[in-house]
Parts: sequence; C-alpha cells; structure tokens
Amino acid sequence: MHNVTRRYLLGMTAALAATAFGLSPAAAQANYPGQTISFICAFPAGSGADVIVRYFAEKISKLSGATIIVENKPGAGGNIAGQYVARAKPDGYTVFFHTGSAVAGNMHMFKNPPFDVVKDLQVAATVNKQPHMIAVPVSSPIKTMKELTEFLKKEGSNASYAINNTSGKVLAAIYKQEAGLETVEVSYKSSADSMNDIMSGAMAFAAQDPVFSLSQLREGRYRLLAVSSAKRIPGAPDVPTMTEAGYPMDQVGWFAMMVPSATPKEIVDKINGWTKEVLGQEDVRKFVTDQGGDIFISTPAEGQEYLKKEVAAWADYVKIANIPQQ
Repeated sequence: MHNVTRRYLLGMTAALAATAFGLSPAAAQANYPGQTISFICAFPAGSGADVIVRYFAEKISKLSGATIIVENKPGAGGNIAGQYVARAKPDGYTVFFHTGSAVAGNMHMFKNPPFDVVKDLQVAATVNKQPHMIAVPVSSPIKTMKELTEFLKKEGSNASYAINNTSGKVLAAIYKQEAGLETVEVSYKSSADSMNDIMSGAMAFAAQDPVFSLSQLREGRYRLLAVSSAKRIPGAPDVPTMTEAGYPMDQVGWFAMMVPSATPKEIVDKINGWTKEVLGQEDVRKFVTDQGGDIFISTPAEGQEYLKKEVAAWADYVKIANIPQQ
C-alpha cells in the first residue's frame, strides 16, 4: 500500500465515479453528459450571481443538449458551495459556477478554509470579468464619492454600510482605510436582503455586484457613485471609477466554472468548449455587457494559472484592507 501513488488513487476515484453508472472511465467520458449536470451557485435564488448562473445554465443546456439544473448553496462566503463541489465525484456532473476572485479571497479571509481552491478545484472555463459598485438610494442627497466621504467622516461610527460577498467586503474595506473612515460594516446574505435598509437610509451606502446594482439603477432605485475597476465599464459608462474618485484600485471579479481537480481532461475540455461557443453568441455578449461585465475566455490551463495569481493577489488585498480572518 505504501507504494501506491497519489496519482493512482486519484485515477481510481475517477474510475469509481464512472463505474457507479456501470461504465468504464473511458466509456463514461465518451458518453458525457449522460445524466443531469448541476451548476452549484453559492448565493440565494434571485441574487446577482444566481441570475448569471441560471442564464448560462439555460444557454449551455440548449447548446449541449444536456439537462442542467442550478442548485443554490449559500453561506460562509461561498465556502459551503465550494467544499461541496471539491468533495463531489470528479465526473463533470457537479460544476461550481462562482467568482474565482471570491474563492481566491477566501483562502486568506478564513483561518482554516475547508478546501484549497488551487489544489482541489480545476477551472474548466472562465466567463466574464466585472467590478463591484458603490451605490446609494436615489433618495440620498449624496451624488459623488467626495460627498459620501465627507458625510461618512462627519457621522463616524454612527453610519453603516451593506455588503454581502467577498468582493464587496474588500472594496468597502479598502475605501474605508484609504479615506480614514469608521463606518460600520453590516453583512447580508444577499443584495436583495439589504434593500429595505438601504432604501430606508439605515445604510449609508452599499458595495454590491454589478448585476444587482445595475438592475436597481434601471428601476430608478439606486444612484451609482463608482466602480472598482481601473476603467469605466461599457454597461455603465457614466459611472466613474474609484481611481477617478481618488481611491486607486483595479479590483475586478471574474466568474468561472470549476470542477473537482481529478475530473478527466476530456470532460474539462468539453465544458470549456461549450462555454466558448456560448460566449461567442451575440445575445450572450450583450447580456454580459448589460450586467456590467466583459467577456473573459481562456483555456482550462490559462484559467487555472489565473486562479493561482488571484490567490496571491488577494493576500495583498486582504492585508491592505486590514480584514481580520474569520
């Protein structure tokens, strides 16, 4: 037993996953997809992330002929969903559709992460890049980041702000530190859960994802003050960047489809091929832009290398933002 290599054990794991359906590993790969594929979303139904996951589940299902369902497993900043996929059978039927930036950040924001994103997960395909946004309700007299900073300095720790994910948490924390603010963070399960407090004025501002923020802008509920990317985005060209407001940063999230690391290359490549083809469709490109993002296409190897770099970069983000580990 001591001579059995780790690679052999991983191979046996993949083989068992395939033979569970009465197929050899090679036959299972050739017949993929032969059953329902689950896209695991780390946020509740109706959230910005959920909108993106369900959109691509439908698009890839039509293209591939596969039945794809979305399972929502929110909690612990995405760790619950990530751990679920990391421990799943490496057969391509359980796909973690989440922001690679968020799982990279979690490697540094938790003392004991339940899984190692680089070792336990493989990026099958990247989808988009998108910044987060600073928003206030339209009823607020605040119209610029300068006015927001002046207000928050005057209020001190009596003012609060809303966040609901890793990227928003870091964006707001860096802003607070750079501006010398004492504003209190309030965490919500989803962007929608924070709406009542934001609209009532109980929260001075929100640091949220672009899907939700832009939808609220279009509905006339939000005023967007800044985006976290280095450049303005096509989906909201009139919204300035945090850098323009005097808080230099280029913090951009990116969605990816990740699978257990032992998933056969042939299956990983198939998922990648589906995603590339879908991202080439004109209506999909418009959807991504309208949701505040830019198309991001890569090979699995390029995606995995980008993930590694992000894990290293987020160590600096968390340190700069002075975020204590959970």
